[in-house]
Amino acid sequence: MRSPLPTTRRPAAAAGLALLALAAPTVLAFFKGGYFDGPRDVALALTGLLLAACALLLPVRALWPRNRHAQLALLAFAGLTAWTAWSTRWAPLNDNAWATFERDALYLGALVVAVATLRYVPRAVEPALAAGALVVVGYGLLGRLIPDVVHAAPSISAGGRLDQPLTYWNAMGALGALGFVLSARIAGDDTRPAPHRALAAAAAVPLAVAIYLTFSRGALAATAAGLVVLLALAPSYTQLRAAAIAVEAGIIGCAVAAAAPAVRTLHGAHPALQGLAVLVALLALMGLAAFVQLWACRDERVGASRLGRLPLPPHHGWVAALLVAAMLVVPVAVAAGSDAPSASSDPRFGASTSRLASTDSPRYHYWKVAIDTFADHPLKGVGAGGFAVRWLEDRPVRQPAQDAHSLEIETLAELGIVGGLLLVLMGAGIALASRDAIRDLGAATVAGPIAALSAYAFHGAIDWDWEMPALTLVGVALAGALLAASDADGDRA
Repeated sequence: MRSPLPTTRRPAAAAGLALLALAAPTVLAFFKGGYFDGPRDVALALTGLLLAACALLLPVRALWPRNRHAQLALLAFAGLTAWTAWSTRWAPLNDNAWATFERDALYLGALVVAVATLRYVPRAVEPALAAGALVVVGYGLLGRLIPDVVHAAPSISAGGRLDQPLTYWNAMGALGALGFVLSARIAGDDTRPAPHRALAAAAAVPLAVAIYLTFSRGALAATAAGLVVLLALAPSYTQLRAAAIAVEAGIIGCAVAAAAPAVRTLHGAHPALQGLAVLVALLALMGLAAFVQLWACRDERVGASRLGRLPLPPHHGWVAALLVAAMLVVPVAVAAGSDAPSASSDPRFGASTSRLASTDSPRYHYWKVAIDTFADHPLKGVGAGGFAVRWLEDRPVRQPAQDAHSLEIETLAELGIVGGLLLVLMGAGIALASRDAIRDLGAATVAGPIAALSAYAFHGAIDWDWEMPALTLVGVALAGALLAASDADGDRA
C-alpha cells in the first residue's frame, strides 16, 4: 500500500500551510462570514498565495491526487467554476454573476490547498475545525451572556436569534452543527488522549446552546443527520456513549438558556444578571460533561471486554442513508402545502421556540420559482446570480430573496443541466473517494469528516450556505481531507 503522505523536504512548511487553511474559515467568520465583496476578495487573494506556496513547497503528487475519484471531484468542480464564469455572458446581473464566480473560484482554490496540505496533518483536521466553530459561535454566545465585555450586536432582521458574527442565524446554526458533530466524534474516538476527548465533550455544551439560540430548524435537523451518519460509520458503544454525553449535556444547557428570557430573546429584566447566571451554569455543565467523559475513558480501559461494536443490522449504512433522506424530504413535503407567513405578522418570527415545531417557511415558493426558471432555461440556466431577478418577476409572496435556499435547485435554475451535472459529478467524486478512504483506512478513521460533511450537505440543500464562505470553507476543508485520505492507495482506485 502506498503511503498517503507524499515525501517533502519541508514537513514543517506543509504542516504550517495546513494549519493556515484550517484557520482561514474562523478568521473570515469575523468579517461577516465573507459574504460581501471586500473580505471575499481578500480571501480569494490569500488563497491564491497559499496555492503558490503549495506549488513551491510541496511535491506534485500532493497537488494532484492519484485517486481517480478524487480527480473526478476536482475536475468537476473546476468545470463548474468555468461554466459559472461562462454564464456571466447571459446572466441578467453582472455584479451578482461575478460574485458567484468569485465564490466558486475561492472554494476551488481552497479545495486544492486542502487536498495538498491536510494529508500531512490528518489528525488535526477534526479538532481544528471543531475549535474554529467553537470560537465563532462562542463569541456570539458570549455577546449575549456578557454583552458589556463581548460586543456582538445582533442584526435587527435576526429578531433576537443568534446571528453574530456571521450575521445570519441559520448559518450560525449550521456552523454549530458541524462543530457539534465533530466534537461528538472526537469524544468518542478511543485512539485520542482522554483529556482531548474530555475537552470535546465540554465543547459540545456551548455548541448545542448556540444551535438552540439560532432557533434554526434546519440546523437541528442537520445535527441529527450528522449524528446518524457518525454512528453508522463508527457503530461502537464507545462512540454511542460519547454522543449521548454530548447530547444530554447540550440539552441541559439549552434548558438553562431557555429559562432566561434575556438570553433567549434578548428581552427580559436584569439582562446582565441573567447572562452571568447562565454563563456560570454553562461553565459548570461543561466541567461536568468533561468529568463524565473522563470517567467513560477510564471505564473503557477497565471494561474493554464488554465494550465493542453495536449490534446493528448488516445493511445499517443504507438504513442510515434512508433515515437522513426522510429527515430532509418529509418536512419539505409538509412545508409544500403551507403558506409563507410574512415576517411582520408571523408569531414564529424571531427567537420563538414555537418555530421549532412549525414547518411554515417561504422556501417552497423559492424552490418553485427556481424550478420554473429551470424549466424555461433547461440547458444553460438563467445565468449565475440570476435567481434574484427571476424572483422579483414571479414571486407569489412579497418577501425579498437573493438565493433559492438550496444549492442543488439554485444551480439548476442558474446554470441549467450542465451546471447540475457538474455539481452531481463533484458530489459523486467526493462520495466515491470517501468510500475509497473507508476501504483503505477504515470507516472509523474518516467517520468525523464524513459525518460533518453530511451535516453540511444536508443543510446546504435547504439554505443558502454556498453564499456564506466562512461556513462553506469548513465543508471544503472536510471534503479536502477526505479526498486526501482517499489517496492512501492511488494505484488501486
